[in-house]
Amino acid sequence: MTATRTAAAAPVRGARSHLLERLRLVEERVRRAVDARRAADPGPPDAFRGLYLDEETVDRLLSAGPLTDTALCGDAPVAVEAAADRAEAAGARLPLRELARAFGLGHTELDLLLIALLPDTDSRFEQLYGYLNDDVSRRRAGIGLALELLGAGPLDTEARAALAPASPLVAGGLLLVEDPERPFLTRSLRVPDRVTAHLLGDDTPEPVLSRLLAPAVALPSVRSAELGGALRAGVRLVYLREQPGGCAAATATAALAAAGRPALCVDLAALAAEPDAQQVLTGLAREARLRGAGVVAGPLDALESAGRPEHTRLLRRLAALPVPVLLTGGCGWDPLWADDSPLLLRSEQLTSAERAALWLGALDGAELDPGVAAGQLLAPFLLTPDQIRRAALAARGQALLDGGGPIGAAHLRAGVRAQNAAGLERLARRVEPAVGWPDLVLPVATTAQLGDLALRARHRDQVLGEWRMRPGGGRGRGVMALFAGDSGTGKTMSAEVIAADLGLDLYVVDLSAVVDKYVGETEKNLERIFTEAAGVNGVLLFDEADAIFGKRSEVKDAHDRYANMESAYLLQRMESFDGIAILTTNLRANLDEAFTRRLDVIVDFPVPQEAERRALWDRCLSTGLPRGEDLDLEFCARFELAGGSIRACAVTAAYLAAEAGRPLCTADLVTAVQREYRKLGRLVLAHEFGPHLG
Repeated sequence: MTATRTAAAAPVRGARSHLLERLRLVEERVRRAVDARRAADPGPPDAFRGLYLDEETVDRLLSAGPLTDTALCGDAPVAVEAAADRAEAAGARLPLRELARAFGLGHTELDLLLIALLPDTDSRFEQLYGYLNDDVSRRRAGIGLALELLGAGPLDTEARAALAPASPLVAGGLLLVEDPERPFLTRSLRVPDRVTAHLLGDDTPEPVLSRLLAPAVALPSVRSAELGGALRAGVRLVYLREQPGGCAAATATAALAAAGRPALCVDLAALAAEPDAQQVLTGLAREARLRGAGVVAGPLDALESAGRPEHTRLLRRLAALPVPVLLTGGCGWDPLWADDSPLLLRSEQLTSAERAALWLGALDGAELDPGVAAGQLLAPFLLTPDQIRRAALAARGQALLDGGGPIGAAHLRAGVRAQNAAGLERLARRVEPAVGWPDLVLPVATTAQLGDLALRARHRDQVLGEWRMRPGGGRGRGVMALFAGDSGTGKTMSAEVIAADLGLDLYVVDLSAVVDKYVGETEKNLERIFTEAAGVNGVLLFDEADAIFGKRSEVKDAHDRYANMESAYLLQRMESFDGIAILTTNLRANLDEAFTRRLDVIVDFPVPQEAERRALWDRCLSTGLPRGEDLDLEFCARFELAGGSIRACAVTAAYLAAEAGRPLCTADLVTAVQREYRKLGRLVLAHEFGPHLG
């Protein structure tokens, strides 16, 4: 055990020793500078003693001992670097050498960095620098003092160039030249705290970067291995365009790992929202170079949609960072975003097996309910690796809220719903399904067709994705269905049942928010709906779809022409849709035949027969409603009403019973039916109602 600890600690001691030895060389220069200053200026006592260091204080500081206990030989710099060579050969990580290589620092730049760093590692040198600056309030090395310690004159071109704004030291954020209002030689030099911490072995990022960095999730694949090889070969800029439910960031992270680099995953929207985004970007570049990392930044969509000039400038600077930059997003690449053309790749959706593996990893051994078949249950959900991680965390929280038992299907579905963005709710009404298959009263053939729709939604990744049964032409993996039938026959309720069976929310499109009298606006509204729906795990319902999916007609005027353009756009957009959409219509003949061809399932909802109406009456009268002994549901089933009308009658009858203060009776139901007939414009005939006609 002792030997193992000693071997593990050796690289750490080697790294620290190299830094301290280099600082010891700077200390010797300071000592020589102090000796030279004292020889030229003995500094006799005067009335202003205390505003500067006296000779006794200087002697005490110089005799406090060196930074290390190792005595320096005659050729100290060569000996220090030879020792560093041996430490690296033994496997030690030397941050100072890694920093010099990453930023391209020469001997002069490295010495300047160490001179500026010395007061941050030994407080004695704050006072000694004040002594050498002839100003005890200036406790850091000025440029003039740094040049003196280097043995360079104030006009030395090479030394001054090492401190220019474009130099590796300053431009890389390793050294700050402060007090710009002062003359050049008296400006102070300071090493940022983050650089000091890195050299001392601490790689905690700055707080401002911690807010922007997301957890790095890697998903190794054949594509990530190929991309890793390209990064090793020198590719520096990559754009991964992903589909909904894709894994561009995880693929990019895995590619950087394959190239031997860690990843800094940045939220671009959060970066753009920073008050001084350009300064934060400088810190990001420095952090990546300090760690030898690459940058994974996305999504580009938020910046692209805003279209602001400062966002374009930010992207151009990000794309020009001197480290591998892998950008992600769902939009197309604009050449104006970078001076160089990136390597353009497409990130495909996760396969079912990959998603299952991510779920298992995210659940981290949590106990699942024995009745939950996780693979089948989670198949319809298109989530990114980060969304899966958050959904699993939310599911565990839901399970704890319910008493801390095993994670069940409801918990997992609640976790998935929590990942849905709120953007679609501004364009459609969200409905949390509250009904299931037992609540439907439909013919066997209709129920079987609904089951076929749910089956397609569950297995579309395998059939359309892995087996490629819908290749080419930019076709998506969406499932489209049409529910056709008279009003009240159960079309909307069936859509809710499908959503509940899949564990998804139902989003009912508000046609008033879609149709616009101005040319082109309807298409824009529909595009927003389809775009938002692609990133949401839900079922999209276009109720009364013939209002926007109607037949194209012969062009007789401008109105016909633009109406046909709207229909043509919808035809194209449906082809590329990746979600689940259901259209409902009362008049199937009103729909364009081209729409019908693009539908996966068409379900006809017939008017219910007497036996089905009897079951509907029973279902619509809730178990909490008191029923009278004379209640005759067989008699009520004779009235030819659709399910929606039966539900309306049941509610009306319940109000009548509540007003009378008694259980529900047949008379209440018949009165409700009479009112429903009048509402529908139908005749109330005596022979239909018999003795119950009021």
